[in-house]
Parts: sequence; structure tokens; C-alpha cells
Amino acid sequence: MTHDHPHHHDHDHPHDHPAQPVVQFDQLRTDPPVPETGYAGSHARRGTLTLNHGMVQTPIFMPVGTYGTVKGVTPTSLEDMGAQIILGNTFHLWMRPGLDVMQSFGGLHDFERWRKPILTDSGGFQVWSLGAMRKITEEGVHFSSPVNGDKLFMSPEVSMQIQTVLNSDIAMQLDECTPYLSVEPKTKGQVTTESEARKSMEMSLRWAKRSQTEFARLENPNALFGIVQGGMFEHLRQESLEALVEMDFPGYAVGGVSVGEPKDEMLRIMAHTPHRLPWHKPRYLMGVGTPEDLVEGVASGVDMFDCVMPTRNARNGTLFTRFGDLKMRNARHKSDHGPLDATCTCYTCKGITRPGGMVSGGFSRAYLHHLDRCGEMLSPMLLTIHNLHYYLNL
Repeated sequence: MTHDHPHHHDHDHPHDHPAQPVVQFDQLRTDPPVPETGYAGSHARRGTLTLNHGMVQTPIFMPVGTYGTVKGVTPTSLEDMGAQIILGNTFHLWMRPGLDVMQSFGGLHDFERWRKPILTDSGGFQVWSLGAMRKITEEGVHFSSPVNGDKLFMSPEVSMQIQTVLNSDIAMQLDECTPYLSVEPKTKGQVTTESEARKSMEMSLRWAKRSQTEFARLENPNALFGIVQGGMFEHLRQESLEALVEMDFPGYAVGGVSVGEPKDEMLRIMAHTPHRLPWHKPRYLMGVGTPEDLVEGVASGVDMFDCVMPTRNARNGTLFTRFGDLKMRNARHKSDHGPLDATCTCYTCKGITRPGGMVSGGFSRAYLHHLDRCGEMLSPMLLTIHNLHYYLNL
């Protein structure tokens, strides 16, 4: 079975580019107050994150490559638009192609031919999302494979073993995502209570310790980040944060946001948590969000972001521009000779000049509208290039 429990053998994991230390984070600039103008400053900062497969300039947006690919975009295109680090999904890659294939390639980098850093999630969110198909216990999560129905088990140890095979530059601890609306039978659909959020947060802390212990046992040469939980309760967030800092992870994430809560609740947690994390370590806000959310996140002291929104919206014909969202399916674009966004320098909007002066790309709204209406494969590819370029160059 391709997704049997992973077993670690040192010779099965050629870890290329060993670097010491695994994570080095240097802050270059901050955003101080300017008394003479009345500007109060913010928690925003710029830095350089050094990982085993290269350096990342922060703040950074990380395109999501669920199955080992950012949908519709080649690695070369990703590099051209400025992607420095991408995501892989532990759960989905465990299901398909499975760890035997991953092991034979020495990890995800060689498998998908991406030479820059990769961050993998723990797989916890996908397992949690299975709902009735899973049972969460202190030991881990028993669930049925959505691929073939096999009975499987995910635990902090299993997640670390899978991520070690994937050889990602940044691995994430296994945590339990605290939902905004309860999924407990007695309180289903109601806002998660403080006691439910505490129970979940405390288990995530125990899982953080187990993740860290297993990561060390496997002698994984990469970085493991801890994840702050606690729902919408600031004092629980603070407890989680302090306990994780005590464990001394090389980086920290804020999880359990963008899980169905109202926007003002998300912004409240963003204002509370990131800047309280250690100054000298990278901070990652998981699964957020709109361009406005990213700007707010940077001002709150966040260094790293990921979200499926730019790629998913592109496939649905919705584009981000400096002048607001644009619906490619709108009939008003049918004969428009202009580009999507005249201020954008991406391949879709501006194109690139080849040797000899010939321009490739730089498509009209009329052409992009036509491709979308005809269901052409090129449509989501070109629209994804634009949206990712927009996010990467905010």
C-alpha cells in the first residue's frame, strides 16, 4: 500500500544542501514611528530567512502546491514571477503518490523539480476536515482514506515521519485546528466555547512536544515550526504562545484563523498574537487571505503567508488588480483591447520581450474573456499567473 505508515531509514533520505543553522532569520528593517508626521509606526518588518534550499526575503507570500504542483503553473513561471518558497500538502502527498515514490526521489524537491525552499503543512487540517470519516483521540486521528477507504492513522509521530521523507525545508507540527463553529455533537454549529477551545489548544501543545521529540529522533536536518492555537480567545492564544516559546521552535505559526469566523474576529487575533511571538524568529499566518488581509498581517508583524485564494479565484475567473477585483466572465470585456491591469508587469498583462525584440504574452481582456467563455485550458493558467504575480508583488 502506497500510504502505509512511514518507516525512517537514514540511507533513504539523502538530505542535500545541509546548512547550519537550519533557520537563520535576520531582520533588515522595521517600521518605526515618525513623530514629526504623527505616524505611529507598526509591527511590520523585513528580513532574510535562510533555509536548506536557499534564502527567502520576508515578508513573503507562499503559493500553495497541494499535490506537488501550484495548479496550472510551471516551476519556471513561479520563479519568473518571484516565488521564493512554495507549499506542499503532507496529507495529500501521503495518499498519492505515497511515501515509497517520495522516498525514491529523496523528497519533494526532486520529485516536482523545484530547487527553492518548500514548506509542508502537517496534514492535520485535511484529516480534521474529513468530519465523520475521522475520530480524534489523544494518541492521534483514526480515519478512512478518502482515496480508497483504507483505515489509516495520523499522529504527531507519523506526520513528522512523512514530512521527513518529503524533506521540506520547513515542517509543521501536527495540531488540532480549533474551528470557529463547534463540531461537537452537543454544540454543533454553535460558536466554539472557551472550554472547547482550551481542550483543543492544550492537546495541540502536547502534540507540539511529541512532534518536536520525533523530529529530533529522526535527525531531520530541516526546521520544525510550532503552531499557536486558542480559538478566538486572546488569553488562550497567550498561553499557547508562551508554552510554544518555552519549547524553543525555530519558527512559529498562528493557526486557527480564517476558519469561518467574522473578519473583525480574525483581525482581532491578528492584532493580538503575531507581534508577541519572538522577535528573532519567523512568524507565519496560516491560510490568510485577501490582499487586504496580507497588508494587515504585515503591519501586525507577520513574515509569511499562504492562501489558495489567488489560484482558486483565477480558476473561477476572478482577478485581483490595483483597482479592485475584476470578473473575467463579464460581457463588458468581450471586445476590450486593453490588458487586465495596465500597471502589472506579469506575463499575462505585459508579456516578456524575447531576444530580437519580439514580445510574448501581454494579452487583451477580449482574448482572456474569450478563453474563459470557451473553457480553454490556457485560461486558468494565464489568470493564475496574473493573480500569483499580484500577490507576490503586493
